[in-house]
Amino acid sequence: MPTILLVEDDPAIRSTLTRGLTEQGATVTVVGTAVEAIKALAAHRPDAVMLDLGLPDLDGADVLTMIRATSDVPVVIATARDDDADVVRLLDAGADDYLVKPFSAAQALARVRAVLRRSAAAGEPEADRRVVVGELVIDPPARSVSLAGRELDLNRKEFDLLLALATRAGDVVSKRQLLAEVWQLPWGGADRTVDVHLSWLRRKLGETAADPRYLHSVRGVGVKLVDPARRRP
Repeated sequence: MPTILLVEDDPAIRSTLTRGLTEQGATVTVVGTAVEAIKALAAHRPDAVMLDLGLPDLDGADVLTMIRATSDVPVVIATARDDDADVVRLLDAGADDYLVKPFSAAQALARVRAVLRRSAAAGEPEADRRVVVGELVIDPPARSVSLAGRELDLNRKEFDLLLALATRAGDVVSKRQLLAEVWQLPWGGADRTVDVHLSWLRRKLGETAADPRYLHSVRGVGVKLVDPARRRP
């Protein structure tokens, strides 16, 4: 299980998250200020950082910049801010993912596991960086996709969307996240973009929204990619 540096100044949130993450097996180091965060990052070398933006001594966005100046540790932003421009700015500044408060410890740990999987894949030799989900095989360096041995003809955005979901296989990913990551667009005015590309992807995967195999919509939340063989009956 991962080691997490939790940077959160609210004592109640800090206590709840620490207890929940620990109960699920994570090792958590907790600090409440930006200065403590930078010191703890050097001292403990955590697998991931969960960073609140509303810190008493520095804005969390400035802390993110400081972290990125010295480390490539995965950073998940925890924020009460839901402004799309802020979210896109933070992702562009080097954040790996974000959570909008309130959220559960289980959801937080799932996001940490997802960014760690992506980080591990990025660090592997290119020959070993294939993403495999069931009979679906994605080769990022070659930008190729096959399903049950059959090559799929995907356009650039279809490939990027499928890869974004496959690297989080089993996790629900919001359309807001996909717009920010795949299209570098803030939420608003383009919400149909993800739906249209999902429809095209489903057609090429040989499935439909009504009868999905890999791509499953979760109403009001987002979409997840799953291995059909591992689905619960």
